[in-house]
Amino acid sequence: MAESSYDTIVIGAGPGGYVAAIRAAQLGKKTVVIERDKVGGRCLNYACIPAKAVLRSADMLSEIREAGDYGLNVSGVEIDYAAIQARREKVVSTLTGGVGGLLKKNGIELIEGEASLLSGAGGGNGNAAGAVRVLVGDTELAASSVILAAGSVKRTIPGVELGGAVIGTEEAWALAELPARLAVVGAGASGAEIASGFARLGSEVILLEMLDRVLPTEDADISRLAERGLKRQGIDIHTATPVEGVTATETSVRFRYGAGADGGGEEAEVDYLVIAAGRGPDVQALGLEQAGVELDERGLVKVDGAQRTSAAGVYAIGDLVHGPALAHKASDEGIIAAEDAAGLATHPLAYEDIPRATFCTPNVGSFGLTEEQAREQGYDVVTGKVTYGAVGGGTVYGDRTGLVKIVGEHKYGELLGGHIVGSRATELIQELVNVRALEGGFSEVAHTIHGHPTLSEAVMEAARAADGWLIHG
Repeated sequence: MAESSYDTIVIGAGPGGYVAAIRAAQLGKKTVVIERDKVGGRCLNYACIPAKAVLRSADMLSEIREAGDYGLNVSGVEIDYAAIQARREKVVSTLTGGVGGLLKKNGIELIEGEASLLSGAGGGNGNAAGAVRVLVGDTELAASSVILAAGSVKRTIPGVELGGAVIGTEEAWALAELPARLAVVGAGASGAEIASGFARLGSEVILLEMLDRVLPTEDADISRLAERGLKRQGIDIHTATPVEGVTATETSVRFRYGAGADGGGEEAEVDYLVIAAGRGPDVQALGLEQAGVELDERGLVKVDGAQRTSAAGVYAIGDLVHGPALAHKASDEGIIAAEDAAGLATHPLAYEDIPRATFCTPNVGSFGLTEEQAREQGYDVVTGKVTYGAVGGGTVYGDRTGLVKIVGEHKYGELLGGHIVGSRATELIQELVNVRALEGGFSEVAHTIHGHPTLSEAVMEAARAADGWLIHG
């Protein structure tokens, strides 16, 4: 007999797991969270939050350097990198402490350790007490439902092992000293953020991408402007560029890049080579096979629209399953799983409508289909593009080069996608996400009064451009 019984067991205390646990507790379920590392998971401790804390310091430095444009003469500015790292640690401890407090407030038990599903874990009907069994150390737990929220692990590139001066993004944000020279492999969101942050703080940065542009999953117009902004920060960018011949020591890394079929290419030596090549699901310790939990061809856990796996009573969320590997996506999936386990009616996520946010400079915010994707799917596409300089806010707040692009469907005015690059893009995109969720179209945005002078007026004008009656442009 199991030593402890619960209604809900959550494996992993990251943004997906702790939110799922709180929602389950709100619904009256006796809930326990099992975490083998730190409360808050990778996002709060090593990735999202530490990255944004360091990037905020870089943003502040950029504003100080540009203060002369606003009639403010600032001199004697010095970078105290140790203080930047100390603030990063304080931000992390504040937020993780808050999560721990939320778990206690909601009566949720927290167990430190590594958890795995036991054989036949999902053998019950998913609702009977004790249907799912979990082993933590020498202790067996039972619950009517288990939510897997174990997150992800680092991936590297072929022929390159992590270690020494070859590091992942997590280690990059936690470096004790500011590197003189840094190379970043992968120009997606994480790579662009690292390149932008460290370049503005004073590191010499090389950014390398195998595909033909930076931020390759974003709309091409947005990628183009983002690349220009990154180059203005002194970043040496190479796209369509493989990395080979990596030789690492504890203090430096040598590598070759840009080699063609006939060999050649350039060589570089840097303090650190940062691999920002994506993540893989952290499934190794979960005992999925013995529990009858099926994986897809990519090694992700198969789930339905309610986050249910192939094993009764077992749910999976976040980076373990399909869809974008985003903290806010994991949180919503956690809510869906907890509510379905409690017998509530739920609705599957529309993954294409989840906002994407990249906090490099310039910011990038987007959702939905790119123009290319919309055309490939057969839509009668209409677009509206407006620079920040078209509205008063762009000039007042010092960003005339930002761009808002709306992708829509011509006949019915459907809002298919929104794409923004520039100041506060990660905040501005939410308006278009909300309109889409409320079943509005770009015409509704065009006819909605926006405050003046704000950058949000550029969103309105882009909608007007899509609707065929741009005023400021």
